[in-house]
Amino acid sequence: MRCAALLLAAVIASAMASAQAEPAPRVLSEAAVVTPKALGAAMLAVTRAGTRLVAVGERGTVLLSDDGGAAWRQAAVPVQTSLTAVRFVDARTGWAVGHLGVILRTDDAGEHWVKQLDGVLAAQRIADAARGGDERLQRLAARFVEEGPDKPFFDLDFADAQHGVAVGAYGLAFETRDGGRQWTSLVERLPNPKSLHLYAVRCVGASIFVAGEQGLLLKSADDGASFAALASPYKGSWFGLLASRSGALLAYGLRGRVFRSADGGASWQAIDSGLAASIGAGVELGAGTLALLGQTGDVLVSRDDGLAFKKQPATAPLPATGLAATSDGRVILSSLRGLRQETLK
Repeated sequence: MRCAALLLAAVIASAMASAQAEPAPRVLSEAAVVTPKALGAAMLAVTRAGTRLVAVGERGTVLLSDDGGAAWRQAAVPVQTSLTAVRFVDARTGWAVGHLGVILRTDDAGEHWVKQLDGVLAAQRIADAARGGDERLQRLAARFVEEGPDKPFFDLDFADAQHGVAVGAYGLAFETRDGGRQWTSLVERLPNPKSLHLYAVRCVGASIFVAGEQGLLLKSADDGASFAALASPYKGSWFGLLASRSGALLAYGLRGRVFRSADGGASWQAIDSGLAASIGAGVELGAGTLALLGQTGDVLVSRDDGLAFKKQPATAPLPATGLAATSDGRVILSSLRGLRQETLK
């Protein structure tokens, strides 16, 4: 056993040396190109920062709107990697995550961004966390280092301005407890032996919920110190989690599946979405009013805290990716064809 551990340590050290010898991809250090074409770029997520709308997408594109989505302009971004998710804790402070293990922070409502983590550094920190761990973790760490910064983050959430969690492909998971000055590996704390993709994370008080492929549902009840697997009501992939202010939690994903829990994930109730297409985004519009987004652009609206949804068909089908509420009661859809306003009925 000791020989095997020493061999694994040598493999990790060798992989780290090779990774350090190879230059990092240029897209991790070159600023996103500012171009009028960005207004029609594929956008992968959108959210609110106070009254401002912030959308993120391909090649490091970040777009801002201060008039409810009528007009957009491009922000300054230090990377050219595609960005997949964005969250704000107040009107000015937010984070975005994306491909090649990138995590960015803004302190001016999205005007400018600073890189806090990328896949090169993430692999090194996973390897550091695995030292002294079991053989599976050390092999996993060696793989992360050897494969390089190829794994994307898919989602992130913050409990407050200091404590946040980001999750992604092949079990990639990191947390910060100081606003992102330091990001540390969560991989070794997650009961995810198959290294399944993690598509969603939500912080709800002292609880953290993570959802992923093959029905994977994880929960921490101690603010991220440890995680346990939840009994999942569905074996297909979950693409998102939506927590309402009442304490209800919705998990949604493949083939229009929606489940609701009112007891912190201990039990789940199936909700009829009326959709056959997958559901990829959700947002709370107000107390008791929730909206989910089908990947063909249909919006589902609930007025009873997620117990039932009514479909509002898309004005025109589009490959939708994200959903945000405007300050005047409408919604903005991000899509692979840019951004679109919708008025809810």
